[in-house]
Amino acid sequence: MIARILRWLMLLQVLAVLAVAYLAMHAWGVASPVLALLLAGAMLLAVRALVVARNFRESRHLGSPVPPEHQLGVRGAARLFLGELRATLWTSSWGMLRPRLHAADTVAGQGLPVLLIHGYVCNRGYWAQLSRQLARAGIAHDGVDLEPIGADIEEFVPQVEQAIAALCARTGSDRAIIVAHSMGGLVARAWLRHYGAARVARIVTIGTPHHGTVLANVAAGANARQMSRIHGAPSGWLAQLAASETPETRALITSIYSHHDNIVAPQSSAHLPGARNLAFGGIGHVALASDARVLRQLLAEITIKTEVAQPPSSPRFA
Repeated sequence: MIARILRWLMLLQVLAVLAVAYLAMHAWGVASPVLALLLAGAMLLAVRALVVARNFRESRHLGSPVPPEHQLGVRGAARLFLGELRATLWTSSWGMLRPRLHAADTVAGQGLPVLLIHGYVCNRGYWAQLSRQLARAGIAHDGVDLEPIGADIEEFVPQVEQAIAALCARTGSDRAIIVAHSMGGLVARAWLRHYGAARVARIVTIGTPHHGTVLANVAAGANARQMSRIHGAPSGWLAQLAASETPETRALITSIYSHHDNIVAPQSSAHLPGARNLAFGGIGHVALASDARVLRQLLAEITIKTEVAQPPSSPRFA
């Protein structure tokens, strides 16, 4: 569904560019069609950049303090903004329009299979860069497309269960690793609450608002309301989810996040007590799954020896 919506939005953007180019030639005195198209394209890019800039401004205004070691200068801030803009343009204008993952040449003993869970208003196309790396490493993986878009997070849980079962059946593995971005991390935790840890070795969340985000307060859908923060406190659903988890459950989770996330605000909301928390700086929300540093860390997390992450029923957690 997301791919179809994005294709329509792309068509509207192309029509808008053509309309502005026509206006530029016939009302603004631009003689060259090429210059008119370039001007129209630049205006569209400026609008997209303004949206990203607004998110950074809001998230910083509502955000948590940035530790000294992650403070950015002018050049660092510019790289942060351009990196997030590039990631946003790529995912919404190409990656998620054709949501395909790369097939891996699986090799016995190459590691556990990986299920990829996208975030709010996305699809599996978000994972194109990570999928390419997993395929090169010979790691079997698959993605799930969560639908309908604005559904209650609990409605996504059976979809994850079905995807886990199919991935394990296809690979002959009794367990899998879950890697989830943004809202997908909350979906993974909700799945864990319902189905337990018998078939999951690790859950790695990326930029997940574990304690909610203020920016979700103005977003649409039941899932957005569940991710919201009202008067500085997480939603009731988030509080119930946290209360249902044991220390053994939290020990299965690694939370990767950025102190400069432009969607999760405050950014400290991505820090999950009891989990393994890995903080980065200078990376925006969408760019998290394509940033080279995060990709290296993800591959390291995925290829950790399986015996260090046994399910809670094992003697390790006794």
